Amino acid sequence: VSGGATMEKLQQFGGNTPLGRPGQPGELGSIYVQLAASDASYANGQIYGAAGGSGQP
Repeated sequence: VSGGATMEKLQQFGGNTPLGRPGQPGELGSIYVQLAASDASYANGQIYGAAGGSGQP
């Protein structure tokens, strides 16, 4: 298993978030697209949270 995690830990991964599952790449992609956009040049030093519904990262 990737990263040395056991299969048991892999099955539980993300289960402690309010959504009860890990985030998927497609759900996080819009954050990266926004940060790469030219109209985001004024945003610096910001924290963009993706915490599965638990509020602040």
